[in-house]
Amino acid sequence: MSLLKPAVKSGRKFQNPVPTNVGGFKLMAKVLPEYLRIALSKRAQAEPKEPLGPFTTDAGVYATPPANGLRVTWFGHSSLLVEIDGFRVLIDPVWDERASPFAFMGPKRFFAPTIALDALSPVDVVLISHDHYDHLGEQTVRRLAKLASGARWVTSLGVGAVLQPFGIDAARITELNWTESVDVAGLKLTAWPSRHFSGRSLLNRFETLWGSFVLEGPQHRVFYGADSGPWPGFAEIAAQYDGFDLTMLEIGAYHTAWGDIHLGPDHAAEAFAAMGARGLLMPIHWGLFNLALHDWDQPVERIVALAEEHGLPLWLPVPGEPTEVLAGQPVRSLWWRRGRA
Repeated sequence: MSLLKPAVKSGRKFQNPVPTNVGGFKLMAKVLPEYLRIALSKRAQAEPKEPLGPFTTDAGVYATPPANGLRVTWFGHSSLLVEIDGFRVLIDPVWDERASPFAFMGPKRFFAPTIALDALSPVDVVLISHDHYDHLGEQTVRRLAKLASGARWVTSLGVGAVLQPFGIDAARITELNWTESVDVAGLKLTAWPSRHFSGRSLLNRFETLWGSFVLEGPQHRVFYGADSGPWPGFAEIAAQYDGFDLTMLEIGAYHTAWGDIHLGPDHAAEAFAAMGARGLLMPIHWGLFNLALHDWDQPVERIVALAEEHGLPLWLPVPGEPTEVLAGQPVRSLWWRRGRA
């Protein structure tokens, strides 16, 4: 029986596609001693010891379409601009200083935005995978509401109610359940299940939907895994398509205590293999915010080691640098090593 089904609710809460332990106050109490131990350790490097960047995006590059039809600019963490077959999709944009409900506390950016939002050329679609603060920045959305006046906002069920108070007109928002698609002037976006959760506070978890997405242009396909723990659905999603040019999977902000809802590098490598290991693998969800207990660069160093061991075709561009995605040509910039001691 297929795992790829529309999401269902139990009461007010959406359910994961497979049984999933998200954790709550008991988990926080369990992890807190470890967090304090690491925080007090002189060996801990949860944030870069050396300043990162500055990284700068040359806005002039966008005046010329990518020669092969697919170009991606990674702005850190899970924020990306995907130029695909003439369409421009801004994914999970967070230009905010912190991934937090508070302006004065919470995970702070490791480096400044590589380009001002008003310097980005017009985008066709703004894609928001779910409502967590590291994927949906309030100040960013408020700014885009004025700048990206012609964009279609595509998101998961229920997230429109988060976007509207920030200035996004309901008529511009398309909410998708898992397995649903929308066509935006020839670009097809399809929502698929992922194993995660939602909520902008501890009191409204699961009340909006989360998911992964496929972007299909006339010539190229991209899989955006967003946030997900390991589950058999990766292989099922890949089976619906004849390969992806680029597969984006999360590697950071993971821990064994919440292993059901985040992949980490080892499970990302396994998921890529389960999906057929076709095209290029882009690690996302790392390198910008301190959201976990591991060293800030541990996930990427681990995925690089796995790539060397198993021949993974990693695609790791410099933050803010528009980079064409070319078949059979991995990218391994190693930019992050500038921030190590």
